[in-house]
Amino acid sequence: MAIGGDIIHKILDENYFDLLVENVLDIPLEEGEGITRINDRFSIIHIENNDFNMCSLSVYPYHTFPSIYVPNSTVSLERSSINPVRNNPGLSLFGQGVLIGFVDTGIKYEHEAFLNLDGSTRIVSIWDQTITDGNPPMGFTFGTEYDKAAINMALWNTDPLSIVPTTDSTGHGTMLAGIAAGTIIDSKNFSGVAPKADIIAVKLSLAKKYNRDIFGISQNVNCYQETNILLGIEYIKSVANQLRRPYIICIGMGSSQGNHDGHNALEITLNNLATVPRAGICIAAGNEGNSQRHYHGNFTLEENEKKIELRIGEMDKNFSMEIWQNATNRLMVEIISPKGEKVMSITPRFSECREHNFIMEPSKIYINNIIVEQETGEQLILIRFQEALSGIWIIKVINMDSFIGAFNAWLPAGDIISNETYFLKSDPDNTITSPATARNPVTVTAYDPFNNSILAESSRGFTTTGTVKPDIAAPGFRLPCPTIQGTDTYGTATGTGAAAAHTAGAAAMLMEWAVLRGNYTTITGRDINGLLIRGGKRNSYSNYPNPVWGYGQLDLLQVFQSLV
Repeated sequence: MAIGGDIIHKILDENYFDLLVENVLDIPLEEGEGITRINDRFSIIHIENNDFNMCSLSVYPYHTFPSIYVPNSTVSLERSSINPVRNNPGLSLFGQGVLIGFVDTGIKYEHEAFLNLDGSTRIVSIWDQTITDGNPPMGFTFGTEYDKAAINMALWNTDPLSIVPTTDSTGHGTMLAGIAAGTIIDSKNFSGVAPKADIIAVKLSLAKKYNRDIFGISQNVNCYQETNILLGIEYIKSVANQLRRPYIICIGMGSSQGNHDGHNALEITLNNLATVPRAGICIAAGNEGNSQRHYHGNFTLEENEKKIELRIGEMDKNFSMEIWQNATNRLMVEIISPKGEKVMSITPRFSECREHNFIMEPSKIYINNIIVEQETGEQLILIRFQEALSGIWIIKVINMDSFIGAFNAWLPAGDIISNETYFLKSDPDNTITSPATARNPVTVTAYDPFNNSILAESSRGFTTTGTVKPDIAAPGFRLPCPTIQGTDTYGTATGTGAAAAHTAGAAAMLMEWAVLRGNYTTITGRDINGLLIRGGKRNSYSNYPNPVWGYGQLDLLQVFQSLV
């Protein structure tokens, strides 16, 4: 997967920043740089930080900087008709023979929720991208792989971590794996959705310093680069192909970067993978529905200016926001600080990075008004704040042409900024995070199974090009899950990440019926999405599909009934 024996250092070395490029591009490399191949389409270029500055994002195009992703989560089984499918003598599906892969924060492999009755592991393998003193997976150049034999050896030792030292420091990956595929523990009244599926876990390396800095992201935020997620997906594919097993990939992370139409590198990869036989993809829709981090503006022939009022909190000194539009118009921006200082008329260019230092305050901003963003062909206005003064900022978006049109603005997702930074006049729609805007995978929103209402934080559709997302709603409120506090401890999880894990378990059961039972051996992820949509539970007083519920609630039994 790489060229050059020293690339292992550059992938994790904080003295390099990473760029994501298409393999067809002939990009010259300076001495000391290197390249890591991801797949047939994409590679990572590692560039030394000797002359890094914020306007490096103009020397190198916006889309080559990997998007930054954050986790999408913080009673349900009957609601999705999971138990009726497991208990039906004609079905009796538990995910047996199917692999479920998680590209996330790792897994607490010692937990009882991931053990067989004899104490052996149900985990096929773990790739820990952060441990460098072991053997990486075949074809990869960094991290350490632990196979089932190594994990079992560790479990039989009184000190498992002395044999297999991989951990999950946040518990998010452990939660996802437990909800989707946790072992039935009757004494704890716990079960994952597909308790006989096998597990592949990837522990992601945290985003690098300079890849954070370019977007103003704090070193204290748990966030992950698009490049490492792509490599994690390739690892799961390679293990499943070696074992010749069908598999489901669960993605419980999201990003609000990009134009929200499903065409960045990660979305393209997942979109294509969902058309491959015996591979399914379930993705969390995001938790940005009530965060007030999306603004939508419309221009008319009479109104050619919109004022975005942005409230910046005390804690959010450094961050970025993005304005996208795909109309024939050209947009320029003016910015007014809380003290009334103005940045006038930033007009669109191909690669200009404008730096502005305010006189009456310590604030500094970098503005890239990119008339044609290379990956999408759309106009992108990227505004990056440093030492931003708290208060109300005004961003004037001005239509330079006499055409009607629209634009969207987004603030970062998750914990990248605090809840004290938001748009005063926000729009909850078009808040599905990447990669959940990809067309073919299953995009999952979350509802409360106790009162049958959508979670307020669940991101809403559709995509900016009108593709229906989310596809399905699944339970995502206080789902029982294993925790990292011990080997037999449990808690609950809430959010669309939990709902995506629940759906991944249901997809594994469907995959077992299709492939292992011989009913549809070439089923694809796109097929699984279509079947789950067809079986969705819909009420009589709502129109479907809609931006909140998609095509309705997950109902696995109804999926099978719809095939009769």
